[in-house]
Amino acid sequence: MTDRFRHGAASDQALILVLLGPPGVGKGTQGSLLADSEGLLLLSTGAILRAAFEAGTPLGKQAHGYMHAGELVPDHLIDDLMAERLARIDPGSGFILDGYPRTVAQAKGLTEILRGLARHLTAAALFDASDEELVRRLSGRRSCPGCGRAYHVEFGPPAQQGRCDLDGEELVMRDDDEPETIRTRLAVYRRETRPVAEYYRELGVLLSVDATRPPAEVQASLRESLAVTA
Repeated sequence: MTDRFRHGAASDQALILVLLGPPGVGKGTQGSLLADSEGLLLLSTGAILRAAFEAGTPLGKQAHGYMHAGELVPDHLIDDLMAERLARIDPGSGFILDGYPRTVAQAKGLTEILRGLARHLTAAALFDASDEELVRRLSGRRSCPGCGRAYHVEFGPPAQQGRCDLDGEELVMRDDDEPETIRTRLAVYRRETRPVAEYYRELGVLLSVDATRPPAEVQASLRESLAVTA
């Protein structure tokens, strides 16, 4: 991993980064770009939950029980799953967390997990954009019900409006991409997850990234901020 992304009292700790931001802001894309270029693990809550369930672990079975019932997995169980996964990472390896922590309780849980591993968070990157921009991005998504190919009416439209380039099927919009549904999701984010950013601001590790720019510029800004932090 590149030296400029090592962090710690003697620059001996690999990067540990939390990604924060509302739906549609592009944090997953930015995390993937950074992870691929720097040889970092990119860990998402969803992937860890699926892996634990498929492996048949006790924690995975408990979490699946909540999800199967349509309930949120409790913070303490998410923390236990993350602790189990992070303990298996080589102490010299860096990683990026996408989708965790989602609440202040989980953020405090992560602090304790890292303390138990004798590691600490390098930074939390908050990707931000206006609600109008996020609604524009998400509500423009379309997909083909036949082959599953994805499009965007503005950023990646099909050759023929409303029709898939591959099989000519009529493109559809997902229910959760309806503008009103998106605004509801954004309201939930502000209520439940945005306070996590304030928690990290108080700890002095929050980085703000303007996510309204083109992806390459957003990535450059993130890397520059992390280089300064290191």
